[in-house]
Amino acid sequence: MKPADFLIVLAGVLLNAVAQLLLKAGAGAVGPIGGIGALRGSAFTLATQPAILGGLGCYAVSVVVWIVALSRVEVSVAYPMLSIGYVVNALLAMWLFGEAVSPLRWLGIAVILVGVTLVARSGAAA
Repeated sequence: MKPADFLIVLAGVLLNAVAQLLLKAGAGAVGPIGGIGALRGSAFTLATQPAILGGLGCYAVSVVVWIVALSRVEVSVAYPMLSIGYVVNALLAMWLFGEAVSPLRWLGIAVILVGVTLVARSGAAA
């Protein structure tokens, strides 16, 4: 994969990861949602949370960036790169939200990074 193509894919992945983190932060404003009835009761609060709106905005921009990425990179190479978002989210959730990352989860993150590296290199060889 060319460096410029990788940067476009990475931008899409990072926008998607930031969207997840913003949605999590916005959801924290209402606390745990116990079901569809509770969701209906919280809908307005959620819809007006700046973090939720920012997350949705990041998703919208990430879709545009992702379309550009897919126009330049094979989907069988680009799609696995979304796994980088899991790594980013695990690290930032630990830092921002105090979420625990167990040793087994760290091992899984390492496996993901190895897999993404192999997929990215396979795209360069093609």
